[in-house]
Amino acid sequence: MDETHATKGPAGKGGRSPGTTSTSGTAKPALLAGGNPQIAKGDGDAPVQAYIAAMPGWKGDVGLRLDTLIARTVPGVRKAVKWNSPFYGIEGQGWFLSFHTFTGYVKVTFFQGTSLRPVPPGGKAKDARWIDIHEDDLDEVQMATWIRQAAALPGWGTS
Repeated sequence: MDETHATKGPAGKGGRSPGTTSTSGTAKPALLAGGNPQIAKGDGDAPVQAYIAAMPGWKGDVGLRLDTLIARTVPGVRKAVKWNSPFYGIEGQGWFLSFHTFTGYVKVTFFQGTSLRPVPPGGKAKDARWIDIHEDDLDEVQMATWIRQAAALPGWGTS
């Protein structure tokens, strides 16, 4: 497929990559530093699915697996994209989880992570903890346990 690819900012670092345009003329979301898709903020499943579809390479598969696991573990979960990241929460209880794309991994953040058992391994924030998911190392059983626990806790902000 013939595509026109945009270039990165000065010296290939720190700049934004404008969206890629396919021969059909459909613009794909721009990828920010680390390959994180630039998706307009919005509530609901549609912006989350747009984010996942724009995740580069194997990270898109991880994003889809996470989204499916979250929706299956927490029926009626509320979804949104904020700050170029999918957020998941419970109506009236706040957001409990978000994920973000980086060059070599997908970072899953639990906003009340210090209350989870076992505590996810990443982070030193007051309450939040995270785990970096690399290609082929998503432990769905452990992730479902954390998701279930996180959804039962008071969340962050307003969902």
